[in-house]
Amino acid sequence: MQEARTEASALVINPAGYGHTSIALLDALKMLDIPIVECHLSNPASREAFRRETYVSLAATGLVSGFGAASYVLAVEAAAGQSA
Repeated sequence: MQEARTEASALVINPAGYGHTSIALLDALKMLDIPIVECHLSNPASREAFRRETYVSLAATGLVSGFGAASYVLAVEAAAGQSA
């Protein structure tokens, strides 16, 4: 994320369990002035209640979830469309 501030036009992040627990991750993401796409292999909304909200979502431009490995491809496509 630190390098993304100056080296990237967008960021795709799969925060895994840190998305639900890390305010530090949220603070770091808020430092970015580029599109941020949150990505999850599963659908957090269909899992346990505590997984339905993430700190990352507070900074993310968008969210892709529930498509398995294809979630990464979709997230990169979304990020590329936002940074154009």
